[in-house]
Amino acid sequence: MKRALLFLSLAAGLATAACGSNTSAAGTSSGGGGRGGRGRGADGGVAPVVTAKVAQRDVPVDIASIGNVEAYTTISVRSQVTGQLQETFFREGDFVKQGDDLFAIDRRPFEAAVAQAEANVTRDKALMAQAEAQLARDAANAEYQQLSAERQAQLQQRGIISKDAAEQVRAQADATAALVKADKANVESAKAQLAAGEAAVDTARVQLSYTRIKSPINGRTGTLSVKVGNLVTANNTELMTIAQVQPVLVTFTVPAVHLPTVKKHMTDNRLQVTAVPQDADAQPAVGHLTFVDNAVEMTTDTIKLKATFDNPDRRMWPGQFARVSLRLTTIPHARVVPTQAVITGQDVKYVFVVKADQTVEQRTITPAQHVDQDTVIEKGLQPGEVVVTEGQLRLEQGTRVTTDLNNVPTGGAGGRGRGGRGGRRGQ
Repeated sequence: MKRALLFLSLAAGLATAACGSNTSAAGTSSGGGGRGGRGRGADGGVAPVVTAKVAQRDVPVDIASIGNVEAYTTISVRSQVTGQLQETFFREGDFVKQGDDLFAIDRRPFEAAVAQAEANVTRDKALMAQAEAQLARDAANAEYQQLSAERQAQLQQRGIISKDAAEQVRAQADATAALVKADKANVESAKAQLAAGEAAVDTARVQLSYTRIKSPINGRTGTLSVKVGNLVTANNTELMTIAQVQPVLVTFTVPAVHLPTVKKHMTDNRLQVTAVPQDADAQPAVGHLTFVDNAVEMTTDTIKLKATFDNPDRRMWPGQFARVSLRLTTIPHARVVPTQAVITGQDVKYVFVVKADQTVEQRTITPAQHVDQDTVIEKGLQPGEVVVTEGQLRLEQGTRVTTDLNNVPTGGAGGRGRGGRGGRRGQ
């Protein structure tokens, strides 16, 4: 019995030793893989990564927004005289040029008014001629009366005629002189009346010209709101609208925080604006910033801007929405890396730089700004250097890396899985 118990005890001891040996071996074989979660591959510490070179190029600095297209000018066409609409010279939606005939209003009342005004002018001219003739006659008579009064005065001084006779002649001369002054006033009155008559003729002709309504701008006509035969009222009835679509305006807003930058660059040159209308073509159009509103919208903390586009193909249409990009400036010879290469640490931002010996260096950088999918680097990198864009989570200072993802062993924690993408979580 004792011998059997001893045999069982020895067997249990051997089994325990064997288990301990297997556990130790497993721990030893997975030791590299234990650090592989941080950056050690299964093939001696090589970590698979995706890399990109630091590029150097001119980088545009843009502000993106959503805007809407507006007509450069919108004209409300109204009649300036009251009358019956007799004819239209266009179809709704036609493009018209400045000076083209649009509407015709009954001319007859205005032609009669012109004829009456012209007749009044003819009468006033005759009255003025009559007043001038009267003035000439009275002026000659006054001159004769003046000479007679002087001769009678000389005779009276010699005692040839009486004083009463001399004074009577003098009174007649003074009366004739006063009559001349009245004639001059009549002539001036006749001139004023003639001028008023000529002004009335001009006014009647202007009113007559209003019976033919012409386009004041180049543009596209809208809906015709009054049909032929209807009575239109002066300055009241809107006949239609004309929208100028060459050029057009695009109105958009940007955060007010960008206002100082916009004003700064506007003083240097014209800021370029690119707009992509929301249509099937979706081709960008290029214009220039021409308006900055005089106040910030307090409820949204934005500033309204307007850009002018030539719109030669008339593709941009009033009322459309468009994606807008305002180019503030262009950074020359900027150093650029993919944004996913930049990792945000606790206090700094850094990247992993691949050195010539295929090990990585954790390097602190100073990013400037994001442009699309790239980041401009102000300090910390040089053009041509290689940075890691995927696989950063597996890396630390000095880790050996490879970009040949096809030959990386799949065993252990150092497999090809791109868990390193997690490195972008800090961005």
